[in-house]
Amino acid sequence: MITKNIDENLISVIPEDSDDLLNLRRIIKQNDKVIGDTTRVLKQDKDYSRPDKGERVKVRIALTVEKISLDDVLDRLRIGGIITESSNESVPHGSHHSFILKINDGITISKKKWLPFEKNLLESSNNQVGFVLVAIDTGDSGIARLRGTHLEFMPNIYSGSGGKRYKTNFNIEKFFEQVQQAVSTILKEGDTIVIFGPGETKKRFANFIQKSQNLQKFKIQVVEGIDSGGEDGIYTFTKSNTMKEIMSDSKLAKVSSIIDEVMLLANKKSKKFTMGFDETFNANQMGAVESLIFSDKAIQDDEQKMIDFLNDVESKGVKMYGVDSSTDIGLRVTGLGGIVSLLRYSIES
Repeated sequence: MITKNIDENLISVIPEDSDDLLNLRRIIKQNDKVIGDTTRVLKQDKDYSRPDKGERVKVRIALTVEKISLDDVLDRLRIGGIITESSNESVPHGSHHSFILKINDGITISKKKWLPFEKNLLESSNNQVGFVLVAIDTGDSGIARLRGTHLEFMPNIYSGSGGKRYKTNFNIEKFFEQVQQAVSTILKEGDTIVIFGPGETKKRFANFIQKSQNLQKFKIQVVEGIDSGGEDGIYTFTKSNTMKEIMSDSKLAKVSSIIDEVMLLANKKSKKFTMGFDETFNANQMGAVESLIFSDKAIQDDEQKMIDFLNDVESKGVKMYGVDSSTDIGLRVTGLGGIVSLLRYSIES
């Protein structure tokens, strides 16, 4: 999330991914003020104009928030409220309006008092590292960008080689050039390029892109042991122990390790973990939760109840991670009741 402090009450924000939108859902509350650009239909006051026809114009307004909710699996945030200020005198104060906030949209949030955990949420995603994953073979290449626990795929790129026994006139460098161009479109400053797949193609591609001036500033890592290309290769990598080793500081690797520990404790019939909302809620009431993972599906079931719960957990200093269905780990958490936690000590159910 890109943030800029205006003063002690005003902070401007630009969400960069779905995790940021979720954090804003947890931060913005009733009676906060949100300022941003939007469009309104203004009635034309001209001779011979139709009374039901208006002109859509861009205005800057300030809302006092009444309601806030997530739309479409965390991809949009709807903020509804009453207009208190506007840049156009034709926009009536006191009328209702809704902002639809999407990734890369900017707003300014005004609060009478910012709580410490709210500021921590704004800053939490700034330290997340990004990875561009390339699963490449002679036939095709899968490309995805991993930030936090969210995996965003690009369409597969096909070489047209016709399989392993491609004709001698097949020019693999043209294929590499296509893949390089696609990678360049999603790379962001500080990202690491991780290349894997069967055979020697991955090494040849790594050598190819290292010659590019545009990509020389990025760290490039070649990974052995992933014998699939394309989208399947990406999924195989994100479920592998290799991913945990080379991305040990990444959010996805940490979440994967927690899930593995939960499953190990479950096999041992230990009481140092929880699954599902009720178990985790009770453990939190006792101050026993050490780390917690929740899925997007858990929020959709009862959004406000879950948001209030997450904020209470966060205020106690618990390490928390949100996951979605873009990764196998997100699907696993959903299958375990949408929320799991590791506990500081065993509790009896």
